[in-house]
Amino acid sequence: MVSFAEMIARDLSIAPVRRVENTLHLLDDGCTVPFISRYRKEATGELDEVAVERIREAYERYRELEKRKTTVLQTIEEQGKLTDELRRTIEACWDAATLEDLYLPYKPKRRTRATIAREKGLEPLAALLMRQTEAPERLAGRFVRGEEVPDAASALAGASDIVAEWVSESSAARDRVRRTMASQGVVGSKRARGVEPTAEEAAKFADYFDWHEPLRRCAGHRLLAMVRGEKAGVLSLSLGLEAVEEEALQERVERIFVRRDATSREAVAWVCSAVADGVKRLIKPSIETELLGAAKERADEEAIAIFAENLRQLLLAAPLGQKRILALDPGFRTGCKAVCLDAQGTLLHHETLYPHPPQARRAEAEEALRRMVHDYRIEAIAVGSGTAGRETEQWLRGLHLLAADGKNPMEIHLVNEDGASVYSASATAREEFPDCDVTVRGSVSIGRRLMDPLAELVKIDPKSIGVGQYQHDVDQTKLKKSLDTVVESCVNRVGVSLNTASKHLLTYVSGLGPVLAGNIVAYRAANGPFRSRRELMQVPRLGAKAFEQSAGFLRIEGAVNPLDNTAVHPESYALVERMAADLGVSVEALIADEATRKKIDLSRYVSPQAGLQTLQSVLSELAKAGRDPRTEAQRVEFADGVHTMEDLQVGMVLPGVVTNMTSFGVFVDIGVKQDGLVHISQLADRFVQTPTDVVRLRQAVRVKVLEVDMARKRISLTMRSVPQTES
Repeated sequence: MVSFAEMIARDLSIAPVRRVENTLHLLDDGCTVPFISRYRKEATGELDEVAVERIREAYERYRELEKRKTTVLQTIEEQGKLTDELRRTIEACWDAATLEDLYLPYKPKRRTRATIAREKGLEPLAALLMRQTEAPERLAGRFVRGEEVPDAASALAGASDIVAEWVSESSAARDRVRRTMASQGVVGSKRARGVEPTAEEAAKFADYFDWHEPLRRCAGHRLLAMVRGEKAGVLSLSLGLEAVEEEALQERVERIFVRRDATSREAVAWVCSAVADGVKRLIKPSIETELLGAAKERADEEAIAIFAENLRQLLLAAPLGQKRILALDPGFRTGCKAVCLDAQGTLLHHETLYPHPPQARRAEAEEALRRMVHDYRIEAIAVGSGTAGRETEQWLRGLHLLAADGKNPMEIHLVNEDGASVYSASATAREEFPDCDVTVRGSVSIGRRLMDPLAELVKIDPKSIGVGQYQHDVDQTKLKKSLDTVVESCVNRVGVSLNTASKHLLTYVSGLGPVLAGNIVAYRAANGPFRSRRELMQVPRLGAKAFEQSAGFLRIEGAVNPLDNTAVHPESYALVERMAADLGVSVEALIADEATRKKIDLSRYVSPQAGLQTLQSVLSELAKAGRDPRTEAQRVEFADGVHTMEDLQVGMVLPGVVTNMTSFGVFVDIGVKQDGLVHISQLADRFVQTPTDVVRLRQAVRVKVLEVDMARKRISLTMRSVPQTES
């Protein structure tokens, strides 16, 4: 029998098969995807994290299918209907839809019309009619019996129900219907009968009140929009065939059941009628549900992939770094909630300023602001992008503040605050700031995400960060799994400071999880900062396996062993120490001096435990020891005098920042509290396959206004023939 490794290698086009076999062994041994891709390069043939993750997903899928096959075989065997041929067919099947077709005739059913007909003793009549040798009326007369079957018409109707069910259980018939509807099916939506949509619903779903297109061409985002409308009760969704295709399909299915040796034209006509009933009443609704479900699943996967990539870019956004921050959560009536944070993100002070109407206590707010900048040695200001964000940013810029050093202009950053309110009301926020209200917690979140987006955003449900496409309409289990994988990937790619990371951030480190993360924080609180990675072994319940999986992703700045602040795994320390000794330098000097590292002849250190790929990886990690792989933070300043949609005019060229990316284009914040859409066709003066080929999340761009639809609150933008700034 073909092994899982062989099937996965074939599906993913990975050769040779042993790369997949080794990866599966590592996964079975409890290794994580980040660990495998970074520290087991010889075993996998240098498969990257994406490839290892795809292998893991395929492995889980095949194992689930294997479990399903076991259940199917057991159920059929218990019925005494499992033949050797059927067993072989099921064991050789690795397609979920085909497996269910094979199982359908044996699947426990509710009481159907065919069941009732069988109870009346009409199954023998159905079998005789399927021979197609005698006139139906003549055969049916033999089965007339009392009130149950009062006449031949009743007998034929019951027999037709049985034949229709046989047709619906035929894997050949289902396959033909499935193939035809998949290739020729037309998906459509219309306004739900008897429903009068609200003005908001009409604006949202008007495009789909009378929409039809081939299923195979239906873009995922359009299908999800229709599904959303159906869930809202505004639209009805369907899948059908054109009349010509419908007729051709019927003829193709009939040929499966019409016998070549048939001698009764009346019987053939009767069988065709029963087949038509089985196709229309039983197979088509089932296949329609299946195909729409499969299309929805593909649309989900596309939307989840886009969401995951957006989240990845957001989490890996440039950090400002460890600076003393004054963060403002702006507001008009309720004021601007100000907090002062030290370079580690610790809350030092908070108060409320009222620089805007209706209070408009601007002089008082300015005095308080200057006092906080001085008292807490503020180096940068973070301003939330929500209500009053632009107005607050402009007020601050007009003050011409200097940083705490009294020399350099104050850095002022407008920070996307999506999800800050969700964090502020969360259990995590209450645990961090039990004595502060939600407004203070929200401001802290804004300031911290400027310092380090990754460390702060991992505390927030990714669905609340505002970078998804139909995130509430897709499979929530798959979405959570995908997003958790992205968070884990980003955390481990950047690395985590063992002595400053929060419990929530440590949770995503390879091999840890919530319990061990909590134990690390508790140990740190009781014993002070970690002095070495090896000290992790003293943390309760953190054993050798967890240490192996996590140690390389944890950093200790200022550790006695400088390798503890690199991505070099402890299992390779002896190797690095040997390299340094052979060159007559310390490990610290080896890390610091590129010229010295270039003298290393890696071939001298190749062994069964460490191949060339591992050695090259070790040298690469030494070269970037202690460095953050993320780029520097980028500031965006919106156009003066443009604050609302009313200020926009067609033809304006404006600065903006990409806030969300979808399959059909990107959304850009141009400072008017309503993001504009740059359709994929408007991203560049060339064909664009996917938006990620042109832009990235949070990138500063320049756009031109094409259209402003005030009624639907839509702004159409273009980047075509618009010179872009350096990004």
